[in-house]
Amino acid sequence: MPQGRGLQPLGLGDRRDGLLYVPTTHPLPGPRPLLVLLHGAGGTASHSVAPFTAAAEERGLLLLAPDSRGGTWDVIGGGYGPDVAFIDRALAHVFARYPVDPACIVLDGFSDGASYALSLGLGNGDLFTHLMAFAPGFMAPAAQVGEPRIFVTHGDGDRVLPIDRCSRVIVPQLTRAGYDVTYREFRGGHTVPPELVEEALEWLEGRAPDGPS
Repeated sequence: MPQGRGLQPLGLGDRRDGLLYVPTTHPLPGPRPLLVLLHGAGGTASHSVAPFTAAAEERGLLLLAPDSRGGTWDVIGGGYGPDVAFIDRALAHVFARYPVDPACIVLDGFSDGASYALSLGLGNGDLFTHLMAFAPGFMAPAAQVGEPRIFVTHGDGDRVLPIDRCSRVIVPQLTRAGYDVTYREFRGGHTVPPELVEEALEWLEGRAPDGPS
């Protein structure tokens, strides 16, 4: 049964923990979509949650934003380990307290978090039904499991993770591997534009056009 509303700490870590956001006004009838939000390098859970709170209220979404155990996600340093274990604990925490729709469990990230969302999500497509990657740098899945749908967006003026060596390489690789990929480029840099957040959520609900930008 639901255990509370609004923004709340996970209470699973000390120095670095994470946040859960449960809509305060939506009636939440039945199982709800869950978005797992992964921050960029040097970020925290609060950076991940902020762009999605208004949509969570409007659409009745549950938001889970874990903190990486270090300055960024473990696979960036060479292998999976403590971050995967913590995300598993965080998911179990949410599943035990709120009804989650198994047909809509989304792994989303920005920058290093986007790279991690693609890497972890492709290897756990039996759990994550959708992946959303805002300005990913690479992908390094340990395996390919399931067929999650994928939304990727990237700024054409990104100087942190340049689009030519990142998403313009990653997206064709995903397409050749047989994934259902929607890709949007936008005018801008290394950021998460609100209009692209909205389009990603419309895509999640099946209301946005598929296909390349």
